[in-house]
Amino acid sequence: MKLSSRGHYGLQAMVYLAKSGLEKPIPLRQIANVENIPEQFLEQIFVDLRKSGLVRSVRGAKGGYLLADFPENIVVGDIIRVLEGTDNIVDCIEDKDGNCCDRNEDCSTKIIWEKLKESMASVLDRFSLADLIKDDAESLIDNL
Repeated sequence: MKLSSRGHYGLQAMVYLAKSGLEKPIPLRQIANVENIPEQFLEQIFVDLRKSGLVRSVRGAKGGYLLADFPENIVVGDIIRVLEGTDNIVDCIEDKDGNCCDRNEDCSTKIIWEKLKESMASVLDRFSLADLIKDDAESLIDNL
């Protein structure tokens, strides 16, 4: 199981914005250079982050992006779900529209996928951007 580059880079960029503060917009070029993320790819990522309301854009010469809320109010799970799409790890888990595979009633592995989804969501939703920018962020993860 592997997170895509969209999720990985998107979270990196959001952490960078959180570290930068809420006062001054940060240009994508700066984020791309510091975090070593291809700028064009980052532009695509930020379209989705802006549409979802996680970031806001400021136009103009001193424009760029800002977090749309305080870092403590944005959890990692919000970011990953926006960038990765569904949080179902397999197609047989019921989606938000109530759709699932044809074997839903007699699937002997479904319980494993549901528990894994719940566990992943629990971890991703436990940490905010504020948690990740603290000096002792590693100790938070050690206490899982």
